[in-house]
Amino acid sequence: MPHRASRPLDFETRQIHAGAVVDSETRSRVTPIYQTAAYVFDSFDDGEERFAGRSAFRAYSRNENPTNAVAGRRIADLEGGVDGIVVASGQAAIAVAIAGLAESGDHVLVTRSLYEGTREMFRGVLRRQGIEFEYVPDEATDDEWAARFRARTKAVYTETLPNPLGQVVDIERLARIAHTAGVPLIVDNTVPTPYLWRPIENGADIVLHSTSKWLSGHASVIGGAVIDGGNFDWSTQPERFPQLTESPRPGVPSFVERFGPNAYLAYLRSVIVLEYGPTVPPTSTFLLLHGIETLSVRMDRHVSNAQTIAAWLEARPEVAEVFYPGLASSPFRERAEKYMPDGAGSIVSIELAGGREAARRFIDALELISPMTHIGDVRTLAIHLGSTIHAKLNDDEKAEAGIGPGLIRLSIGLESARDILADLERGLAAAAAA
Repeated sequence: MPHRASRPLDFETRQIHAGAVVDSETRSRVTPIYQTAAYVFDSFDDGEERFAGRSAFRAYSRNENPTNAVAGRRIADLEGGVDGIVVASGQAAIAVAIAGLAESGDHVLVTRSLYEGTREMFRGVLRRQGIEFEYVPDEATDDEWAARFRARTKAVYTETLPNPLGQVVDIERLARIAHTAGVPLIVDNTVPTPYLWRPIENGADIVLHSTSKWLSGHASVIGGAVIDGGNFDWSTQPERFPQLTESPRPGVPSFVERFGPNAYLAYLRSVIVLEYGPTVPPTSTFLLLHGIETLSVRMDRHVSNAQTIAAWLEARPEVAEVFYPGLASSPFRERAEKYMPDGAGSIVSIELAGGREAARRFIDALELISPMTHIGDVRTLAIHLGSTIHAKLNDDEKAEAGIGPGLIRLSIGLESARDILADLERGLAAAAAA
C-alpha cells in the first residue's frame, strides 16, 4: 500500500493498491503467483510457531498463500472489513461462513429472496449436515422475525441484491433484527460489489462474494471470498458461539482473546478452511486481482448500459415485465437509491409475454449475447431460468420464487449499448413470432 496521505485513500485507488506487498526478493510491483504447496521452516522452533499461529509466516497453502492473502485483504479493505479470505468458489464461501457459526442441530434464518443455487445448498448438503434453514417472507414484520429466533439460531442470511429479480433488501433493518436477537447478519454482496454497496456500513457482520463474477469480470476463474466486518461482539454470546469464546484446549486463549475483532475470520482460516480445504489456486487469484483493479471503471459502464437497456425493454410489447430496481416503476427504486446511489447493478430480468416458447425463440435468435449460466462478465449474457437454474423446482415452487415461464435473466456487459439493443431487438422479434 502506498504511503497514506492525510485523508483516507479513495475507492479507485484502494482497488489497485490495498493489501499489496512488494515482493522482497524480486521487488515485483505486481503481486506474484506464489505457486507453492508449502513453505520451508527456518528452524524447529519456527515450525512450531507457524503451526501455533504465532508466526507472521505461513505453514501450508491449504489455507494461507501469499497471492491469495493479498486478494483477501484487498476485498476486505474495499468492503470496510477487518480481514478476508478467498476460497475456491462462491458456494464454498457460503459453506465455510455457515460452518464457522453453526453445527448439527443449529438453525439459520434466511430471507426468501435468494439465488436458487444457494437455496439448493441450504436444502441439500447443509441440511444433511443437520443445519436447519428457515425462510422468512420478504414482507415479514419485525415482530414476525423476532418470533422465529431460537436459542440455537446462529445467524440471519440474506443477499443485498437478490439474483435474478433484484428485490433490494433493507440491510439496516435486518442488521437491527439480527443484533437484537444476538446473532450476526451474513450478506452476499456479489451483485452490487463493494463499489456500489458496502453492507458493513449498514450493519452487516459477514460479507460474502462469488469472486467469479464482477470482481473478476472476465469469466475466466472461479472463486469466493468471506469478509469479516469486525463489529460483532462475540464475547456477549459465549453460549451461542463457544468455538470463538472458549479455550480450544488447556492453556490456549480463545479466538476472541487472541484476535479480538478478527476472531471469526481467524477461526475460519485456522480451523474451517484448514480442515475442509476449499483452496483457490493462486493462478486464479492472480487473475482476480487484475480484475479488481478496474472494478470501478467497469461497474460504471455496467450500470450505464443496464439502465439504458432496462428502460428500453420496459417499452417493448413483447416484454410483460422488467425486473430492475433502477427503473422508476420498480417497487424497490426508493430503497435502491438509498443503498446504491451510484447505480442498481447490471442484472436485468424480463418476463416475456409469450412464455416458455417465446423464451426459446428469443434465446436461439441471439447472436451477440451469449446464452450461458454466468453473471458479471464483460460480455452480455442471457439465460432462461425455468429450464436451467430453476429446472428442479415444480410449478408451484417456481411461482413461489417468482420464476415465470418466460423469465430471462440478462447480465448486461460492456459492449456498446447500441449493439446490445440490436441483438435484443433480434431476440424479441423472434419471440413475437411465437
